[in-house]
Amino acid sequence: MSNTPLQLQYTKEHEWIRFDGQHAYIGITDFAQSELGDIVFVELPEVGDEVRAGDTFGTVESVKTVSDLFAPVSGRVVQINDALADNPEKVNEEPYDTGWMIVVEVSADPLDLLSAAEYAALISN
Repeated sequence: MSNTPLQLQYTKEHEWIRFDGQHAYIGITDFAQSELGDIVFVELPEVGDEVRAGDTFGTVESVKTVSDLFAPVSGRVVQINDALADNPEKVNEEPYDTGWMIVVEVSADPLDLLSAAEYAALISN
């Protein structure tokens, strides 16, 4: 069973989001990282880049495949997790903690987000 923290919200594309005022921390879910396998590279946007809800903001490369990362909100990237450049395995080890990917200053309402229970139901099918 996948780890799905209750305090987060989720997308159907397997990203998680945690709001902190006008900022949103974004990463991929435990389910996503387990499906991808060992992550070897993470490509993220630059600080200052604009992201738009539903559009790709980067990629994650594993030993199996390369997957796009989709932004659950629109806004400006204010921080990226630089540690992932040298330690992409943090996404596998702690996807909700040290494996976060970007922080966005939110400028518009998010896409339709799922609660932890809704996301758990989605991945159980």
